[in-house]
Parts: sequence; C-alpha cells; structure tokens
Amino acid sequence: MKTYMAKTGEVQGKWYLVDAANIALGRLASCVAKILRGKNNPLFTPHVDTGDSVIIINADKILLTGKKKQQKFYYRHTGYLGGLKSTRYDKLLSTNADKVIMLAVRRMIPDTVLGRAMFKKLKVYAGDVHPHEAQKPELLKLKL
Repeated sequence: MKTYMAKTGEVQGKWYLVDAANIALGRLASCVAKILRGKNNPLFTPHVDTGDSVIIINADKILLTGKKKQQKFYYRHTGYLGGLKSTRYDKLLSTNADKVIMLAVRRMIPDTVLGRAMFKKLKVYAGDVHPHEAQKPELLKLKL
C-alpha cells in the first residue's frame, strides 16, 4: 500500500469568505491558519501548498476577551539601539484593523518559503466589502 502525496500542479484551491464580526481573535486565527495550511483537506501534504484562499471581512469588529483591548501591546524593533516600539491593541485596531488579524495568522503558519506562499493567500478587509467577487468565495461558518 502506498501513501498518496499531492503534487503542486494537482491541487485545486478554493476561496472561502469569513465574517470576523464578534469572533475571538485567537480562535479565528487558528481556524484560518488551518485552512491556509491545508490541514482541513484530505489531500494534505506537508511539503506542498495544499491550502485554500481565505477572505476575512469586518476585521474592525473582531473580539478580545477581558481587558486585553487596553492591556495588549504589539512590539516591533527598528534595528537601532533602544529602538523598541510598542503600539496598544485598541490604537492599532482603530488605525489598521487588518494588521491585527494578519499578525495573528502569520504567527500560526510556518516561517519558511512555503509558509510565505500560504500567507499570500490571505486577504483581510476592515469593512464588509471586498474586490474578490469574481472568485465566487463560499461563506464559511467556523466551528468555534
């Protein structure tokens, strides 16, 4: 008996639409990362990008539990001495809502060339309109 290994040209990707309104950030990110990686697909092969494309709308209505809205910080470093910059979650959500979800999902997929290819299939929009109607995305109800 042989194990089937998918090849790059054989994989047919689908498009999914996810509404992020009133869904916890971590739960949404883990479900989306699983779809981008292709783990929900029976043809999953670790060394081939078997994942699907995901469109997330209403990113500005994402939910955080507890006091994380005021206490959670995002950090980045400029590369210079003393160059650690921090941004509070509620400020980042009001200015750049799609970046919050992008950062959460990016940290849940591999840090490899294949992971970067998977991450390019994620599209996040703050409002409820998106320019991907031609791809005919199907609405995905997440099991949370």
